[in-house]
Amino acid sequence: MSSPHLSPSPLVLSSSLSYRTVLPLTACIPSRLPPFGSHFHGPVFEEQPSSVVYPEGLSKGTVTLNCQARASPAATYRWHVNGTNVPVGDLRYTLVAGNLVISGPQYGSDGGSYQCLAMNRCGTVLSRVANLKFGYLHDFSGEGQSPQTVYEGAGAFLACQAPAHYPALSYRWFVNDFPSFVKPDGGRWFVSQVTGNLYLAKAEPNDTASYFCFTTIDMDISTKSTFSKANQLTVQPDGTGVKSAPAIKVRFPAETYALAGHTTQLECFAYGNPIPKLRWRKVDGLLPSKAGASAEGPILTLPEMTFHDEGVYECEAYNSEGRDKHQGRINVQAQPEWLQVMSDSEVEISSELHWTCVAAGKPRPSIRWLRNGQPLSTQVINLALEDSGMYQCVAENKHDTIYSNAELRVQVQAPDFRSNPVRRLVPAARGGQVMLECRPRAAPKPTLFWSRGTELLTNSSRVTVTPDGILWIHNISRADEGKYTCFAENYLGKANSTGHLSVRDATKITLAPSNADINQEENVTLQCHASHDPTMDLTFTWSSYNGIDFQSRVLDIIEFHLNSNYLQYWDLLIVSGQLSQAGTYSCTAQTVVDSASASAKLVVRGPPGPPGGLVVKNVAETSAELRWSRGYDNHSPIGKYVIMGCSPLSSGWRTMRTEPSNIEGNAESARVVGLLPWMDYEFQVIASNILGSGEPSMSSHTVRTQQAAPTVAPSGLGGGGGDRNELIITWTPMAREYQNGDGFGYILAFRKRNTPTWVVERVSNVESSRYVYSNQSLSPYCPFEVKIKAYNRKGEGPFSQIALVHSAEEEPTVAPSRINATALTAFEMQVSWDPVQHLSIRYWRQHEREAAADRVRTAGLETTARVAGLRPSTRYHVTVLAYNSAGTGPASPKSTVTTRRPPPNRPPGNVFWKTDGSWVTVRWDHVKALGNESAVLGYKVLYKHEGQSALKVLDKGKTSVTLPLPKDNGYVVLEIRSWGEGGDGAAHETIVSRDSGERD
Repeated sequence: MSSPHLSPSPLVLSSSLSYRTVLPLTACIPSRLPPFGSHFHGPVFEEQPSSVVYPEGLSKGTVTLNCQARASPAATYRWHVNGTNVPVGDLRYTLVAGNLVISGPQYGSDGGSYQCLAMNRCGTVLSRVANLKFGYLHDFSGEGQSPQTVYEGAGAFLACQAPAHYPALSYRWFVNDFPSFVKPDGGRWFVSQVTGNLYLAKAEPNDTASYFCFTTIDMDISTKSTFSKANQLTVQPDGTGVKSAPAIKVRFPAETYALAGHTTQLECFAYGNPIPKLRWRKVDGLLPSKAGASAEGPILTLPEMTFHDEGVYECEAYNSEGRDKHQGRINVQAQPEWLQVMSDSEVEISSELHWTCVAAGKPRPSIRWLRNGQPLSTQVINLALEDSGMYQCVAENKHDTIYSNAELRVQVQAPDFRSNPVRRLVPAARGGQVMLECRPRAAPKPTLFWSRGTELLTNSSRVTVTPDGILWIHNISRADEGKYTCFAENYLGKANSTGHLSVRDATKITLAPSNADINQEENVTLQCHASHDPTMDLTFTWSSYNGIDFQSRVLDIIEFHLNSNYLQYWDLLIVSGQLSQAGTYSCTAQTVVDSASASAKLVVRGPPGPPGGLVVKNVAETSAELRWSRGYDNHSPIGKYVIMGCSPLSSGWRTMRTEPSNIEGNAESARVVGLLPWMDYEFQVIASNILGSGEPSMSSHTVRTQQAAPTVAPSGLGGGGGDRNELIITWTPMAREYQNGDGFGYILAFRKRNTPTWVVERVSNVESSRYVYSNQSLSPYCPFEVKIKAYNRKGEGPFSQIALVHSAEEEPTVAPSRINATALTAFEMQVSWDPVQHLSIRYWRQHEREAAADRVRTAGLETTARVAGLRPSTRYHVTVLAYNSAGTGPASPKSTVTTRRPPPNRPPGNVFWKTDGSWVTVRWDHVKALGNESAVLGYKVLYKHEGQSALKVLDKGKTSVTLPLPKDNGYVVLEIRSWGEGGDGAAHETIVSRDSGERD
């Protein structure tokens, strides 16, 4: 179980056990116990018994309750049942190692609470309690329930009336024959796992049947099931189809107690037509995400309960006819859990012991103590050797009992310095002080005193002997050198230990660091020189009260050794000083016997620190007042402030307009202006001085400016089209920054052109961009004047400019006339007609279906169109249709045209050229058309000079052409092709240079 996190809380308890004793030794255990870590120790559980549910009436089985403990010497075991000894050795009770085996457990004689005792000569501990209970499930009563009749569409339930049982049952229902179990069927059916009843949200005629309640119990080694007599349900047809709002029939308790770490379920189910849907919510917070899909079902499942899940939960059933709600509270309780436990302790017979246990739980756990398995009824005040043993702290509430175990050993021995003698050599600095410790092992505590030679030391102006045996010598001189002996004595014996005090020269700071004052990014050096006793090593350390880690900073420490005085220099160089490095720096020179320190203060001047305490007040529609407190000026006066702001519409922080526009350094308030109404803003304040701008303040809390009526009209007003008798008006939805308030919508005004009365309509959806006005009296393509404005809770904005929008057109009713189709080439034709707006040309080859015709569209008042991509020598049928936004009109009479024969597919051949000065003459052979090709009427020559992008075209009836040559020895790119009625033939491409040549 996770910690309930109740501290501070009345659920957190503590209990302590204290001992203060000085007793003579009387013991039934050895007079000297071995120390911890030795071979002997008390029992420590490795396996403890667990509760068991055993089937009632199963006579030949066995139950095993486990108990194993690690101990030295090995543990022996006993068992208690309901507080009395289990008669191990009886034929039915067997001890296998520490485990208790019960043969043929019997209800009435063997049920109860079992506890294992593990013991050795160091002490006894009790295990946790394990319950042996017997599971049973009786048969249903022989009496069936009365048949039920309901009308179609109504709700119903069938009661299970489960028989006597232990433990809890699970429930299912089957229909007519096993195992045809009832299924949810879209939420119509529900089986309560609390009562076992079967609920039907909306009955249907085919639900008429016999229903049986099927119950099951799960035990540790088996399961058992049984089912009821038939429950007859008859559904009468009802042709009225009456609908009904939800009515919740399965309600979870008003108070539910859940256990932390466990799963809790709440049930909710409703009658209704249509079948109600269910949804759950937490009234006083967010519904835990772990509820998952169950948040929309009849059973809300909350696994791994915590105290955060505590609160009021609501089930809502809803359909098209209405809704119903039910609420109840979940109170989370917790099993005891240790927050602090005691640990094994080894104490001297004359010392003091304080043990503490702290447990958390709900309800509040009680705490008691055990020693060697027996209750401690009163506080132990005379601790003796026989108080050694196993101790247990027990915390319990109604949910569980937990144990914390520890071993106590009371030690007794004569003084002994072998494990902790006085230091053999103790160096000390002249003029300083020294501490000599005397810590022998002894129980009870020994009497301690010191001597120097034969002189017994007592407290004086320079010498202090503490009750716990520590010797202090102050203002040390050379005369204090010598041997010092500590004597220890208790009633078991005596011992002593000696050390030698050696006096050395003191360490001194000869050049201390000086205070420094720098600007940010400047360097500074702090010096530190020291002298010390030449027989010892000297180490330097730098420290700072501002928390700088000298291992990770950019620092340069330089060491020098000079002359016979053995001086050392350690200079601290701080590179590119920062504001965070300001503070007090201390240099310490240290030997093993003493140290000397000196400090200096470093001031770093820089841009100001962030202002504090930023608050926003007096928020209006387009302005807000900001107040703040001065931050650190970092040793340079603040010159001015700048206010930054951001909103959901901005990509980041930007400088805001303020009043006054320039905020002086002594100001602590200003007004931000030019804000958008009904917009969320956050603000920051930045201070600056002659050294730069500082870090911004913490962001203010988010504020929303006051609402205001819209100030601009929607844009993009237009429309048209649609179905007959419709006027469609469109516009661009207003962006968030122009809405200025909630309750936002649009007001449309429109009228027929040249009429006085406006029709006004409201559109309440902010995202709307279209309005359709339908009226059977609307004339087709009738002009309307249209204007629009926005509104919100605070008022209305201005109207837009008037736009002209036409109502929907009727599809054309007249076909185009005077259709004429003429073949232009083998691949193109031209179609002409009398003027009509928006035409569609259909054309298809002979022997093809008109439905498969290709189309070409034109716009406006054009009277001709070219149709390309045709096949040569092919007969085509052509019709022309008028169209508009309402559809397409009737087709014109059909016209027929045959495309021309194709041009030759061979390019001109035998191309050659000859140059004459700046001109070139190109010649080629005539292309002769074949019988199925159109006659050649001439040639097209396309050419361009080197480096040019444009082509020039020459039409020639001859088979030669003279062209100018480039002046810079460039070349000419040529493309020569034949042409005729069928169009252009295949091209011959060549490159012509100043040298005569030939290209095939």
